[in-house]
Amino acid sequence: MNLILTLIAFPFVVGAGLLWLRPDGLRKILVAGALLVVVGLSVALALVPAPLDLQNLPVGGHAISLGMLAVEILISLYLFYVGVRARHALIVLLVLAQAGLMTWFEFGPGAHAAGSQYLFVDQFSVIMALINGLVGGGICLYALGYMREYHEQAHREVPDRRPLFFALLFVFMGAMFGLVFANNLTWLLLFWEITTVCSFLLIGYTQTEEAKRNALRALVMNLSGGLAFALAIVWLQRQTGGVELQAMLHSPDKALVLLPAALLCFAGITKSAQLPFSSWLLGAMVAPTPVSALLHSSTMVKAGVYLVLRMAPVVTGTKVGLLVALVGAVTFVVGSFAAITCSDAKRVLAWSTVANLGLIVLCGGIGTAEAVWAGVLLIIFHAVAKCLLFLCVGVIEHKQHSRDIESMAGLIVSMPRVAVMMQIGMAGMFLAPFGMLISKWAVLKAVVDASPVLSVFVVFGSSATLFFWVKWMGKLVQVVAPPPRVPHELDLGESIALHGLAAATWLACLLFPLISTHLILPYVAGVYGAIGGPLSQGNITIMIIMMALVMLFPVTFLNRGRGVRVTDAYLGGANVRGSTHFRSTADSVQDVAIGNYYLSAILNEAWLARWGVISSAVLLAAMLLLPLL
Repeated sequence: MNLILTLIAFPFVVGAGLLWLRPDGLRKILVAGALLVVVGLSVALALVPAPLDLQNLPVGGHAISLGMLAVEILISLYLFYVGVRARHALIVLLVLAQAGLMTWFEFGPGAHAAGSQYLFVDQFSVIMALINGLVGGGICLYALGYMREYHEQAHREVPDRRPLFFALLFVFMGAMFGLVFANNLTWLLLFWEITTVCSFLLIGYTQTEEAKRNALRALVMNLSGGLAFALAIVWLQRQTGGVELQAMLHSPDKALVLLPAALLCFAGITKSAQLPFSSWLLGAMVAPTPVSALLHSSTMVKAGVYLVLRMAPVVTGTKVGLLVALVGAVTFVVGSFAAITCSDAKRVLAWSTVANLGLIVLCGGIGTAEAVWAGVLLIIFHAVAKCLLFLCVGVIEHKQHSRDIESMAGLIVSMPRVAVMMQIGMAGMFLAPFGMLISKWAVLKAVVDASPVLSVFVVFGSSATLFFWVKWMGKLVQVVAPPPRVPHELDLGESIALHGLAAATWLACLLFPLISTHLILPYVAGVYGAIGGPLSQGNITIMIIMMALVMLFPVTFLNRGRGVRVTDAYLGGANVRGSTHFRSTADSVQDVAIGNYYLSAILNEAWLARWGVISSAVLLAAMLLLPLL
């Protein structure tokens, strides 16, 4: 119990301290020391046998619930002020509706809700805690050097509010720990709302008009999910007399808890930026890169898919589950094809995040043991690889003053260390034997077994994924005219974070059989009963051998500049002054230019998004209405 409470409370305490700490040197010491504690506690938790039955609290659970209600009221007052100040009526209405509903509930039916287990830890909670501690910690460490350069060199016009920035990062981390350990849904809702407020403040960090607009959009969409969450709590208590997550999942009468499960899936879909709510995550790119990485990889959106996967045992085999799966499938296809049309690196990563989260939601909607196994595996691989890619793009943007993919040509020469780590991150997203491909294969197998029609979405979305990753990887190693080497590629904190995440990407893929055996399979077995591993021992052995061979890939680039030379491209005998010019058929000298295909004449991002929003909105409306019929 003490370990769990410390993991939840410690980041909040550190965040409060960072809010008042202005000297950069002291901030670095406190952040580094706090992260060592958080990582140590997260690893220690992973070594404790799960599940843990946590019932003994330092004080009465109902007293803590009232204290949490007070915090939630303070949050509501602040958001009400935000809505009034921005003259945003929808924010005001959503805040008043949720605050009024939960206040009535806590002093009315909720005061007598059955149950005494407020916290619960199983293997899934441990996995999420490790992601939050290790990946989130790497982002905080990276942010130390990044934010100093951000304010002192790249964006001097932005007010320096680093104390608030780092305080929010740690509060975010503490809220995520609380969210994955909470068994009482009213407690889970509070941590859920804290992540909403933190994301709003972080997206609007620069205080530009675009940042404020995108922050308000994110707030509206996440508040709508929060209201659905509150309605689920009230309806669940009315039907069953309790508000505990584990009791809900093990309810003998699934019909009683189907509507609350549908409402909680809706909340998870808003938080994980599925269509029709994807625009808030795309708008989050206006924030500094550590915020993008935090929201897209380790915390905010993972909270959404975490909740959807938790609901899988309730919705499996129902029409609600099928509609949830369809929302994820549509999002996966639309997001994957939209990423093809973009040359902005962060926008490609954003659409890729939306798409991959759609695949996880698809697994949650199908809800079989094999689908949940694949969904949890997807969460792990996506967290480390996507975080690595976001942080690499942030470094490139600072050094090259551009995040356009076309400007990254020859990065293997100009910034070799960053380029190698980006190649590792991209390989982790789609190449065999890296983890995301293993996960997608498992998803496809689960989909074919449960609902073969949905496999069409997986196949087409995966094909688009292959297209946009391959063309980006090729651009990094494309060398027409060797660019100058960028001095001082990485700050110390950036270097530790990026090298650590690159190693984590490789290790997660190499050790996935152990992760599956000791964490994922025990969780799935606890929910569905004993199951066999989705991959045979022969497949696992082959993949481990392939992973060992893949290690030769980054090693080949470490010798760059030592006996390695760049030769001129062969242009059919028409070269002029090396490989950067050629003589055309009109006998004029032209520059060599190589560019990617973005299929703008075939695909249109706005058109894809519009039809994706319409179709997914219809599916969500049907999902919420079906349990009432």
